[in-house]
Amino acid sequence: MTAIALRVRASRHLPVLAGALCTLALLLVGSLYSRNFLSPEYLLLQLQIASFLGIIATGAMLVILLGGIDLSVPWLVTVGGMMSAAAAGWWQGAGAAFAIPFGILCGAVFGLVNGIGVAYLRVPSMIFTLGINAVAQGLIVVHTGGFAPQDRATPVMHLIATGRSFLGIPNALLVWAVVGAATLFLLHRTAFGRAVYAVGNRERAAYLSGIATRRVTMLCFVIAGACSAAAGVLLTGYSTKAYQAMGDAYQLPAIAAVVLGGTHILGGRGSYPGTVVGVVLITLLQSILSVMQIPEMGRQVAYGVVIIAMLLVYGRGQRHSA
Repeated sequence: MTAIALRVRASRHLPVLAGALCTLALLLVGSLYSRNFLSPEYLLLQLQIASFLGIIATGAMLVILLGGIDLSVPWLVTVGGMMSAAAAGWWQGAGAAFAIPFGILCGAVFGLVNGIGVAYLRVPSMIFTLGINAVAQGLIVVHTGGFAPQDRATPVMHLIATGRSFLGIPNALLVWAVVGAATLFLLHRTAFGRAVYAVGNRERAAYLSGIATRRVTMLCFVIAGACSAAAGVLLTGYSTKAYQAMGDAYQLPAIAAVVLGGTHILGGRGSYPGTVVGVVLITLLQSILSVMQIPEMGRQVAYGVVIIAMLLVYGRGQRHSA
């Protein structure tokens, strides 16, 4: 039994299995508070809400796999939502079709700045991304003058975020599925994915083996910025309008979901299925805390406890050698 326990503990799938068991436990606990908690309609609604966090966590995972962290998530989400809505006002009519890609592009540009600062200027990711978060906040406030000149979502944005165009499955969940499938392919079927893990394990060894480590780091931050902005676009469509600080509620949950899914906080280890399980688990936890009428500060404490607990479980080891 000891040998089996050690083998399970050492398995890469342990975080996924542990997260799945915790998810089942939360479903059972939630059913005690509400009979509708296990209904298909309610579960689909939770998956739709999880899609926004899931897309943000996708970008956050890539950065954490490098051994970095992105603290610019809150206002990059806001940038995506505000700029897509503003673009819809600027380019009314047929030009409104460019509103969604424009919002995502704005997030990618901020991600590019993050990547340049971390990869080429060698500033610690925590410090640089926190600064970019403040810069994004200032630019949005300056741009809007405290109020959004155009804050309404386009019909297409609303349809993507709230509609159910295929077999009753929320469109937002389908978007997350596409993003997740692309991420799985990128990480496990491309040289770029192998380079991400190599940089996270040991950047110096990856550089000496011929990997363009700075370019890999920069691209990961670009993707992270685009993912945050894409989630902002979806949130704008979901709430039918953009508003300042709309991404503030997603910083800790995104990190918690990634770490809860078993991604090593020092980089080099982690699987996307684990992140998916972590996102679902965090979303269900949010739902239960809401049903229990726990205030927002209590929820933030819960996320912090989750991050610390998972760091103690998964994050105490050293990086793999290359």
